[in-house]
Amino acid sequence: MIVWAKGTRFSPMLHSTLARTLTQRLRACRPGPPARLMPGLAAALGLALAVAGPARLIAQIEGDRGIAPLATSTDIQVSGIEVNTTGKNADEARANGWREAQRKAWEQAKGPQMSDDRIDAMVSAVVIEREQIGPRRYVARLGVIFDRSKANQFLGGGESGGPGVRSVPLLVLPILYSGGTAQVFEVRGAWQKAWADFQTGRSPIDYVRPVGAGGESLILNAGQASRRSRLWWRGVLDQFDAADVLIPIARLEREWPGGPVKGTFTARYGPDNTYLDSFTLTAKDDRGVPQMLGQALARIDRIYADAFSRGLLRSDPTLVADQSRFYAALATIEAQAAKENPEGTAIAETVLKPGAAVPATQTPAARASAFTVQFATPDAAAVDAGLASVRGAAGVQGAATTSIAIGGTSVMRVTSAGGLEELAAALRARGWQVTVGSNALSIRR
Repeated sequence: MIVWAKGTRFSPMLHSTLARTLTQRLRACRPGPPARLMPGLAAALGLALAVAGPARLIAQIEGDRGIAPLATSTDIQVSGIEVNTTGKNADEARANGWREAQRKAWEQAKGPQMSDDRIDAMVSAVVIEREQIGPRRYVARLGVIFDRSKANQFLGGGESGGPGVRSVPLLVLPILYSGGTAQVFEVRGAWQKAWADFQTGRSPIDYVRPVGAGGESLILNAGQASRRSRLWWRGVLDQFDAADVLIPIARLEREWPGGPVKGTFTARYGPDNTYLDSFTLTAKDDRGVPQMLGQALARIDRIYADAFSRGLLRSDPTLVADQSRFYAALATIEAQAAKENPEGTAIAETVLKPGAAVPATQTPAARASAFTVQFATPDAAAVDAGLASVRGAAGVQGAATTSIAIGGTSVMRVTSAGGLEELAAALRARGWQVTVGSNALSIRR
């Protein structure tokens, strides 16, 4: 049996017949301009669809994906400590290595001079990133985690240990370009793993790191970074309780198979994919890529921390889903307009002839009322289409979303010159099926 797509099997006879027919069709297309070649390819594709069926030619999006990030801790972690120690036996060599790693980590954290025993008392854990144990030798790369409550008094705050002020929750969209393909959570990539293993306790940035499993791989993809629709971004950020987005990009280029790997890293942020900074690192081969990604992540974290200190990573007002400020400002403008133009004063000096029609300006302006409207949004296009349709209804002065649920029911707030029944009638006239509730409407096609 020959497997075409996962979950679909074809008999050998069907496969051979299809292959022979496709070959004949392609041979009939002589080399030439694209205009001469395309009809033959279209005919071959149409024949394949007719024989196998469209559903059988669409591969399923399956497989294990997603890496759960480490639990966010307020402890202080220093990673990538290289040690090479010896001892009378393997245990002593390992103990010497751990002691040396703790001392080097304390120096990197910019702590004062202390004895090994005092440093050891502040260590809460040692993370083994890689190790090789011999009869009398220990070679490893380790990470050391210090208890913040014990070490913070010696480190004196700042990026290394102080609690400081943290940013608003920022969603991380790690994009990796490798082998000419862009990926985020479609597979378990090295860039995603680096972010999942990153200890965020020392950073002033409140990173929101998605797992990447299930539907997250469909919503958070490389194309999302180029979208500008605030409605779409609001729906995505609301699902992760984030206020804005960070877009760290890693681009890996291999000189030759098994040779050096060049990594270009770019820090971007916001729904407009705004550029912050970029840099380049190099690994000797593929085995050094994880270490290079770890170093790049630490450097990108410093770039984001510096941008936060300069006031760049703040809440984008265009991404705030709450429209209460808008409606409060609208109510203030309406009240001011009512004071400046009281009802009836606009036509006080107008002289009417007998039998003449009353000018439109004499009709008192109807007071605008705000109503809640629920509408189904199976996709992002339904959000924009629903808003456009409601805004075009008679008497509607404005409409804005207050809650977006892609694949469910979203909510908009509609300002209308008439009452609830008038709004319902106007929406029915535009083809909506309307259900009237208590100062709210539910509409669907």
